[in-house]
Amino acid sequence: MIWKRSAVLRFYSVCGLLLQAAASKNKMKGSQGQFPLTQNVTVVEGGTAILTCRVDQNDNTSLQWSNPAQQTLYFDDKKALRDNRIELVRASWHELSISVSDVSLSDEGQYTCSLFTMPVKTSKAYLTVLDVKYLKEEDANRKTFTVSSTLDFRVDRSDDGVAVICRVDHESLNATPQVAMQVLEIHYTPSVKIIPSTPFPQEGQPLILTCESKGKPLPEPVLWTKDGGELPDPDRMVVSGRELNILFLNKTDNGTYRCEATNTIGQSSAEYVLIVHDPNALAGQTGPDHALIGGIVAVVVFVTLCSIFLLGRYLARHKGTYLTNEAKGAEDAPDADTAIINAEGSQVNAEEKKEYFI
Repeated sequence: MIWKRSAVLRFYSVCGLLLQAAASKNKMKGSQGQFPLTQNVTVVEGGTAILTCRVDQNDNTSLQWSNPAQQTLYFDDKKALRDNRIELVRASWHELSISVSDVSLSDEGQYTCSLFTMPVKTSKAYLTVLDVKYLKEEDANRKTFTVSSTLDFRVDRSDDGVAVICRVDHESLNATPQVAMQVLEIHYTPSVKIIPSTPFPQEGQPLILTCESKGKPLPEPVLWTKDGGELPDPDRMVVSGRELNILFLNKTDNGTYRCEATNTIGQSSAEYVLIVHDPNALAGQTGPDHALIGGIVAVVVFVTLCSIFLLGRYLARHKGTYLTNEAKGAEDAPDADTAIINAEGSQVNAEEKKEYFI
């Protein structure tokens, strides 16, 4: 009986550990749901920029804004940098917003919002400052004026296809401004990525490596190499456009494959390390999982049967002892009445043999 209680206690202990692990996992998952969100900001020189950092799920964790020089601007609602142009807009557990007035070109750069979890999580916001220059010209009779505006700003590949709008307002336009639009066409070097047709290449099977390259102008046909040299087996390794088709993989195909893409702006490349797996070894890797499950089931069944056997034996032994005590004095009785009298007499004698300690 004691053994059974111990087994039950162990069972509940294991359940408690599992529940504790599940709770810890859920807590960790909730912590991973906390993440600061920011947006890039564009402002004209001399204007005011609003930097906003939001957190959807926050368990009272502090937020911080820092400038491109990694100087802390605000820590929650506390100002850290002595700059009269920087002011607090809103501070709460879910948002930290600040404003930078009279923005200059030196303020341009990447600002960081930090959420002080374990580990610290960050989000970047790029502040773009537009340098707008005005030029006013007038004719000789001073009746006609020409105003021109020049916009200087830094661009990257994400600005490709963005529309820039110039709007002119004047009293002679009858409240209908003149608008001119220019779509930006940004040229940039290629970005390259190799995508395999299967995550676990197996011996005897085909493999297709796709070289995904993006750039403007469009990259020229890509160049495939292996281990720094040409492809060793052109009959089995066929290049079709941006794809490298390898027929009937074998162990000699192991190595580092490189894809290079080039356009008029520059060149970029990506690498893929090929490891050909033995299909028999991969099939055998799934065996231990089933064996482990089967072993656990066998242990549980064995423990259950042992518990039932020990419990039954314990109950049977106590029942036999009870019958023996009841039958004392009745073994040599000639009839049932005498057996009952003898049994009662033994109980009386048992009462008489009691000892008292003072």
